[in-house]
Amino acid sequence: MDRTPFIAGNWKMNTLKAGAIELAKAIAKSAPNGVQVGIAPPFVYLDAASQAIVGSPVLLGAQDAYFESAGAFTGEISVAMLKDVGVKFVLAGHSERRHVLHESSDLVSRKAQAIYAGGLTLVHCVGEKLEQRDSGATFDVVRQQLGELTPAMQDPLRVVIAYEPVWAIGTGRNATDGQAQEVHAYIRQHLAKTWNKDFADRVRIQYGGSMKPENARGLLSQPDVDGGLIGGASLKADAFLAIAAAAL
Repeated sequence: MDRTPFIAGNWKMNTLKAGAIELAKAIAKSAPNGVQVGIAPPFVYLDAASQAIVGSPVLLGAQDAYFESAGAFTGEISVAMLKDVGVKFVLAGHSERRHVLHESSDLVSRKAQAIYAGGLTLVHCVGEKLEQRDSGATFDVVRQQLGELTPAMQDPLRVVIAYEPVWAIGTGRNATDGQAQEVHAYIRQHLAKTWNKDFADRVRIQYGGSMKPENARGLLSQPDVDGGLIGGASLKADAFLAIAAAAL
């Protein structure tokens, strides 16, 4: 199955406005053909970044969204608001939302469903902690987190799974090529059982967790690795673009 690689940069709580604009412009100027490239700046710079990538194929993403459409939810951002400034994809269930901000599985599920129902591409993040990997619970954790999705999400082009082993995020320690492929293959097999084989074959599964230009080609060459959700390396245009080029 021919799946277009998707390399997305999660800027997290980084950059100020001028730097965000400069970074977005640099990525838009040199993004390679044949790879889908996206950036997810902080909420406050989404509008500025949207303007900076006008005319390019780079997709604008958001790091989170709330599940309600409007109302008295101080500090939250709705899917409609994100669409209004040009957002095309949204993350749900990032490990930092789960484990730093203590989002429950139910909350992650509601957010994921709102993102998909709102017409945007959902990037649903799954992955285990180090102690869970060491105890042999990786597949159990990933299966439970995939259960936050619903088979009503029937468009495989708007569902992206990002496997991000928590022990590899921002630590400089990444999964080996074989470890990444093993979990990606499990995810695809699970999707085939829960949805169907055609859906599973067409869904893209990204690897997230200390992907850098130095290790990107090996990871991206695995048969079930369809891109990357890039953290630290996405804050430097040259490094991020090198990872995107490695996906070709």
